[in-house]
Amino acid sequence: MSKPLPEVTPNTWAFLRDPMIKPTGFREYDARWKYPDEINLPGMTALGLGLGTQIHRRGIEPVIAVGNDYRDYSLSIKNALIVGLMQAGIQVKDIGPALSPMAYFSQFHLDVPAVSMVTASHNPNGWTGVKMGFERPLTHGPDEMGELRDIVLGGEGEARPGGGYEFVDGVREAYLNDLVGDFKMTRKLRVVCATGNGTAAAFAPELFERLGVEVIPSHNELDYNFPNYNPNPEAMEMLNDMAETVKATGADFALGFDGDGDRCGVVDDEGEEIFADKVGVIMARDLSKLHPNATFVADVKSTGLFAADPELKKNGVKADYWKTGHSHMKRRVKEIGALAGFEKSGHYFLAEPVGRGYDCGMRVAVEICKLMDRNPDMSMSDLRRALPTTYSTPTMSPYCADTEKYEVLDRLVEKLVAKHDAGESFAGQPIKEVVTVNGARVILENGSWGLVRASSNTPNLVVVCESASSDAEMHAIFEEIDKVIRTEPSVGEYDQTI
Repeated sequence: MSKPLPEVTPNTWAFLRDPMIKPTGFREYDARWKYPDEINLPGMTALGLGLGTQIHRRGIEPVIAVGNDYRDYSLSIKNALIVGLMQAGIQVKDIGPALSPMAYFSQFHLDVPAVSMVTASHNPNGWTGVKMGFERPLTHGPDEMGELRDIVLGGEGEARPGGGYEFVDGVREAYLNDLVGDFKMTRKLRVVCATGNGTAAAFAPELFERLGVEVIPSHNELDYNFPNYNPNPEAMEMLNDMAETVKATGADFALGFDGDGDRCGVVDDEGEEIFADKVGVIMARDLSKLHPNATFVADVKSTGLFAADPELKKNGVKADYWKTGHSHMKRRVKEIGALAGFEKSGHYFLAEPVGRGYDCGMRVAVEICKLMDRNPDMSMSDLRRALPTTYSTPTMSPYCADTEKYEVLDRLVEKLVAKHDAGESFAGQPIKEVVTVNGARVILENGSWGLVRASSNTPNLVVVCESASSDAEMHAIFEEIDKVIRTEPSVGEYDQTI
């Protein structure tokens, strides 16, 4: 295989012949490119050949399930990827249009070791990408992505015999059956189902109906032009639209799903958005009654309540704060045998006996409905208000060049750890500990905290702060963190601040 080129001019003979792959598309835990600016169809075939070669090198049975999201170009891209996989001697089981979690489910359902899902996730149209994994329920992390990048960009993909293709029907139905099981709601629920015209529109409304939930539709017609907004339940545009529909219809709550259905956003009956880490605490409270002494993993951007909440403490919960990113979180949940993992961005990882450990927005929707059924006298806003009040900043991102951000971060972590070691106070509080699994999360004696880490996919640092006691303390924590950040002259302006 020849080495892919980083650039090939569009609308030329070469563009339809020579593989083009922009190297920056290989991210920490998945692959993302603008199409066709950063990758072309021959480039996708080269990626498939490289992925197939990686499967053989690792001694994995050469069988893979492949799906695609609902975008007008995703099928062409998937077919180009499949050609490369077959070239590499891989047996391809094509499950058709899918959600990412349906593709992960197909690994179990069809008993195949590998998966490859063509999706731009929540990115706007013009983006494409691939989520892939070998060891269910896990997806590629930095090591696997680095290895794949070197095979593909180094032209090391090896063609070999044995490739084949089979279209497998019925996986969507099996996935929905698996989600619903024999559960039926005993309380009446009216739920706004928001899919932003994305892939989840082909799943979520039917799922709710089968649970016995009354669906209030919100942009549930499939339309890959996304005429209303880009399906992303972290974006205020989608959340505000969900809130307006709740208020206009008197719904019990709204659930919104991103473009590939692995994330879920929640708006309560009062039209208040509940960030995913707080929804995680609500779920952890409920699940820890059924499974006392459970361990829950939370990403380092998440609320300190997983460790501090009196209800969770009463149920014997152990909290584990880990690296942000769906691959990191899935791996950690599996490694330590946690019941679930919660990420502030809306990825939830529900492990046995609740789920299978991969992030699935549909599974979260089912479990939220079950939680409401187990708490028939509580509204979603009651559950939100039952949590201790905390004061948290949005995610704030000061500029720091990709080539410098990790070295800058290492020095910042050192400086913050030194403050703890010297017994210095921080925003008027003693520092209890500094968690350094992913940047530095400075935790104070009262459970308040401030975080600085490097962004996985943009030229930025990431700063989040939360106070357990007051808005003033939250501001003081941010000022302390920012004071240390400002010792690094290469760090630029914030995208937003408090």
